[in-house]
Amino acid sequence: MMALAAASQHYTVGIPCLQGLDSCTNRKEASASFVPCTIVKPSQSNLASLSKYSDKLELCLLRSGFSFGRNNFRLKCRAQHGNVCIDDVDEIGRDRWKWRSQRYTSGVQKNARQTSLKRTVSSFEGPFVENNELKNNDILQKFCSYGKLFEATRLVEVMARQSQIPHFPSCINLIRGLVKQDQVEKAAKVLQIVVMSGGVPDVITYNMLIGGLCKSGQLNSAIEFLEDMSSSGCSPDAITYNTIIRSFFDRGLFDQAIAFWKEQLRKGCPPYVITYTILLELVMKHCGLVRALKVLDDFSVEGCYPDRVTYNSLVNSTCKKGNFKEMALVMHNLVSHGLEPNAVTYNTILHAICSHGYWEEADDILSIMNQTSHQPTVVTYNILINGLCKYGLLDRAINFLDQMVSNNLSPDIITYNTLLAAVCKEGMLDEALCIVRLLNDRNCSPGLITYNIVMDGLAKNGSMKKAMQVYSEMIDKRISPDDITHRCLVWGFCRADKFDECVEVLREMDRRNHKILNNFYRFMILELCKNEKMDIAIQVLEIMISNQIKPDATVYTSLIRGIAAYGMMEEAQKLSSKLVEWGVLRGGVKLN
Repeated sequence: MMALAAASQHYTVGIPCLQGLDSCTNRKEASASFVPCTIVKPSQSNLASLSKYSDKLELCLLRSGFSFGRNNFRLKCRAQHGNVCIDDVDEIGRDRWKWRSQRYTSGVQKNARQTSLKRTVSSFEGPFVENNELKNNDILQKFCSYGKLFEATRLVEVMARQSQIPHFPSCINLIRGLVKQDQVEKAAKVLQIVVMSGGVPDVITYNMLIGGLCKSGQLNSAIEFLEDMSSSGCSPDAITYNTIIRSFFDRGLFDQAIAFWKEQLRKGCPPYVITYTILLELVMKHCGLVRALKVLDDFSVEGCYPDRVTYNSLVNSTCKKGNFKEMALVMHNLVSHGLEPNAVTYNTILHAICSHGYWEEADDILSIMNQTSHQPTVVTYNILINGLCKYGLLDRAINFLDQMVSNNLSPDIITYNTLLAAVCKEGMLDEALCIVRLLNDRNCSPGLITYNIVMDGLAKNGSMKKAMQVYSEMIDKRISPDDITHRCLVWGFCRADKFDECVEVLREMDRRNHKILNNFYRFMILELCKNEKMDIAIQVLEIMISNQIKPDATVYTSLIRGIAAYGMMEEAQKLSSKLVEWGVLRGGVKLN
């Protein structure tokens, strides 16, 4: 004690005294005031003996609303010294006190946030809790009609806690809206509330939700809703199963997709042909034809049999890849199952054969069709004529047209348009016009596409006078020209150096709001500048800018050089300087 007294210094300080507080554990009304007391600054050797009391003192003051720390400990010095230093007192326990003080402050802030959140939730739910079912449903319908999905979702949850039945049609619209906004979890919660309240969502709503879950990667949840559909009174349809099967394949779960469909069939699911066909298409795409045919045989045991639609889909897939060996394998499997190819099957094969130029095989297919009950149709001949025209075999195409007519099949507008395109391509313009007149005399009247084909052929061959005659005939028949029509005429007039007529067509296109490509403006202005048609070039530039198409540096450079070549050197230099000043051109245009 003597050593302690000798080593100590005495300070009179003010410590907050809690009036009305009986003990640290019994909180009553308390007020803080300062009372003088003495703090003894002990020696270093005796600081440890004080640390055990610091916990109790800290606990008392923390419970009383006071915090500790270097900046928070309030002292009022009444000693002879001008400053009060408590660093030595805090040296042992200040880190622990600081940590506990921060923990306390964090806890207070956390409680404040939770309280604020509860108040927010309470402020939202408060009026709805007090409402009856009828009033809440009225509010729910208004929320849904105004597109307030979040508020409507919260209201449905409040009604569920209040054992109120929400308005089912509004809930259905809410679920669909949430799915469209990718809020599938909230949509699923609302649907569950509807089902628990006795409602029966329709299959479209279920399909939208299942599709949203599959899209967001929640395949297991989608399957759970599928299993719950029947128990809720809504049976899944083909779209439901198709969505889930596609989701399996999107994630590379090929075997699981096959097992899923097999399990559904065993549960009594109707053997939807469209679902079965999609499954086989996906198996063939990802696993090959051999695996697809094996799956086909396996599902026959489950009572799911392929039909012509299924086989035609497989034939189409093999033909698109140009794999005729696999196509022959599919045809063999089709016949072995007691089925006969129909016109769609033969037409699919014909289209693939003609696109590769296998004309002898095409003749064989046509001969087989003539020997069966599935005779060639208009579609069949159109496929043959189109393929021959693409390969420039116009004579054979016309022969098939004659054969078509002799078989009492009337060519349609697709047939004539195909022949017209080939005739115009060969430069047989008079024959093309004869076909158009022939169509006018028959029930198969020419349409916009027909006139565009003929005008394009005439324009490319420089026959602009005849092209304008066809254009006038089209207008007289009240067939409105489109942007393709006018582009054909514009290009034709440009090639024929008839720039005044070209500008008139451009103005007509502008009046009709038809799209004019930037490249075309550029080409036309360059051609006009080369031909020293500066006044017309400026008119085209005005039309270009009025359509909010920004000319590039090439266009302006051509204009400047054209103006200079026109003898207006000073104007060209001024325009060049202005464009550089405006930042349109990086450097001036060199003029000779």
